[in-house]
Amino acid sequence: MRTPELQQSERIAIARLLALLELLPTALDKELAPVGLTSFEYTLLEALSEAEHHRLRLSALASRTNATLARLSRVVTGLERKDLVRRVPCSEDGRAINAVLTEAGLALLAEARPLNTEALRARVLDGLDADGVDQLASLTYAILSKLDPECRMAVVAEGARECAADPVA
Repeated sequence: MRTPELQQSERIAIARLLALLELLPTALDKELAPVGLTSFEYTLLEALSEAEHHRLRLSALASRTNATLARLSRVVTGLERKDLVRRVPCSEDGRAINAVLTEAGLALLAEARPLNTEALRARVLDGLDADGVDQLASLTYAILSKLDPECRMAVVAEGARECAADPVA
């Protein structure tokens, strides 16, 4: 049985989503350039700042940032060169490595946070009212829950009731 072609409205919705996925990281990168971070590096530093003792296993950090271990390792290496992150052996598992946010990383994150917030407001949120923000959250959650049914990413897992990995589901 042949799958029907996408309708015009569906093609427009997908084209707009793909454009958003392409343009938003580039726009955020430009806004964060004055502090020497990319939007992905900011996301990584933020994930570490929210973790207990500002440390996460590299595999957990990759999951939280939706990165492959290879990409994450390259980015962590760059952040190590800037003294923003360091790698340390995991005390619970000698085979694993943790990424730890340094004091310099915390300080740069604090400096970058207002730039990131301003960029997100200007590029995304200011064009939406409260209902629009709720709709954006619902729509993106619906898509993300299909892309990440095991809820590996924290933004999908938080508040999720239907994740395959959720024992309550």
